[in-house]
Amino acid sequence: MLARMTSEPEQQIGVGTPDAFQRLWTPHRMAYIQGENKPSGPGAQDGCPFCTIPAKSDEDGLILARGEHVYAVLNLYPYNGGHLMVVPYRHVAEYTELDADETAELAEFTKQAMRALRAASGAHGFNIGMNQGTVAGAGIAAHLHQHVVPRWGGDTNFMPVVGHTKVLPQLLAETRTMLAQAWPQG
Repeated sequence: MLARMTSEPEQQIGVGTPDAFQRLWTPHRMAYIQGENKPSGPGAQDGCPFCTIPAKSDEDGLILARGEHVYAVLNLYPYNGGHLMVVPYRHVAEYTELDADETAELAEFTKQAMRALRAASGAHGFNIGMNQGTVAGAGIAAHLHQHVVPRWGGDTNFMPVVGHTKVLPQLLAETRTMLAQAWPQG
């Protein structure tokens, strides 16, 4: 629900101190905030979404590509359209726990993700990284995953800066199809 802007601060019952800010309510994000489907401990494989996703179809799991040691999947809570993650099949928490083959394939999939995002959406740049541990911002700290976030010149505007809101122009299923088709074969 978006409150209308007026020159006079309107009374906003139930939302705290009236301040004339517009609010775009996103109650669906509470599942993420409250940790729905998040493993409960550092070694918790039971219920780990990154362990259960590979058993789903590519479409249902939002999987873009599968390798021998890792897979690429869209983020359910994207920072930008096309935000994906490269995830090892093996349930490990830290980068240092990957073996040489997993590390190599994770790096290669990251490069392929960049190529697919450039081909499908014309991404100008990328934010790539891993949050290691809860204190470092990992939403699911128990299972390593590398974020690949496409960026475009001018993609920061008043919505995220002032409105603290991201506008995603495409449904995740459509984005999955587009990127899976653009994924480099070979």
